[in-house]
Amino acid sequence: MASIIDLIGNTPMVELKHISENPEVKIFAKLEGNNPAGSVKDRAAYGMIKGALDRGDIKPGMKLIEATSGNTGIALAMISSLFGLEIELVMPSDATRERVLTMEVYGAKVTLTPKELSMEGSIDYANDKVAKGGYYMLNQFANPDNYGMHYKTTGPEIWRDTAGKVTHFVSAMGTTGTIMGVSRFLKEQNPDVQIVGCQPTEGSKIPGIRKWPEAYLPKIFEKSRVDRIMDIDEADARAMTKRLAKEEAVFCGMSSGGAVSAAARLSRELRSGVIVSIICDRGDRYLSSDLFS
Repeated sequence: MASIIDLIGNTPMVELKHISENPEVKIFAKLEGNNPAGSVKDRAAYGMIKGALDRGDIKPGMKLIEATSGNTGIALAMISSLFGLEIELVMPSDATRERVLTMEVYGAKVTLTPKELSMEGSIDYANDKVAKGGYYMLNQFANPDNYGMHYKTTGPEIWRDTAGKVTHFVSAMGTTGTIMGVSRFLKEQNPDVQIVGCQPTEGSKIPGIRKWPEAYLPKIFEKSRVDRIMDIDEADARAMTKRLAKEEAVFCGMSSGGAVSAAARLSRELRSGVIVSIICDRGDRYLSSDLFS
């Protein structure tokens, strides 16, 4: 009989029938909201906690702590509860109430840092707690188990479900774990597959997509593994998120809308192709925000 952990991964992939702007280009959406805790981060959360336990990095009595913008925290809260681990999750105070409550329901302690300090403030707070002792930080931004799970699972699933026909992979870039792991796998199968990352334009705020200051750039990120970076405007990401719900019945968050808007722009440039875009999570995480208003 399957456990919750067995339900992580093998998410469905569907063709977006109304989004491609070129009849010779197909765009597929990988629905990561179908993971048990509702996002792509279930994969990395399991990989990081299981890896740390297997190596003995988490000592008896230690508590976990992690800075997160939301989805990773929810996934970590779920996995921690399954392994009987205490965890404190640190987020900027403008995180949606749904996310905070979901983490708390799984049993996590949630600490909110000033929104003016953004994710960098949450990272600094978590680092200070670790320095004082008694805490273990999984550090999704520097943990090879983050991208390792996408190399082992997400990449192979995309290759399998497109029968090896994928030509372009488009992903939001936050911690960059997804794009780093998938790039590794797909490039091994076919070096010509193009890896496209998304970052926000200047002044745009898109949860889940970041343009990091140099000092906070995720250590797992390798620029050479991304063939192209496309800048995403917040207005375009919002508009595409609403289009996905109304035209494709794909209910998701703004980072997914941003990635699909990049895929649509990309489709105009190609003669033919098969584009796969990651739908990071579900839209019900954002109902208390102004995303759908």
